[in-house]
Amino acid sequence: MLHFFLSDRHLCWMITPHQVIENQQQEEDDLIRPRKLINPILASAQRRALHQELLFCWRRGALPRRKPELQRVMEHRKREQLRKREQALRPPSDLQVKLHRRQQRIQFLEMEEKRRTERQKNLPEFVRVRQTLKHIQKVK
Repeated sequence: MLHFFLSDRHLCWMITPHQVIENQQQEEDDLIRPRKLINPILASAQRRALHQELLFCWRRGALPRRKPELQRVMEHRKREQLRKREQALRPPSDLQVKLHRRQQRIQFLEMEEKRRTERQKNLPEFVRVRQTLKHIQKVK
């Protein structure tokens, strides 16, 4: 049995690669090759016409069902005004009240700082230097 297997194996080595390729091609020719089916939606004339029209409109810059820019801006403004009116009618929440107070305090402090710097600019230089010297002497 072993001898038969060896001799069979020996025969396999005897077949040239060219013969193997020819056998494979012959087997492939005998088979029915599948073809890609035609998509009826892609092949329809209506779809092609619609696609062509959309491409034409897109190139021109006028897409269908698109509002003019002025109309869109006006609608956006109306929505914003309506939202602000509704928000004004509602009482402010605790968080909003605290944030508003903090904002007022910060603005007040900024105004005070601005006034102080304006006063410092209006003073002569020797007075400013003298004030800093007094401050330094107090620290020692």
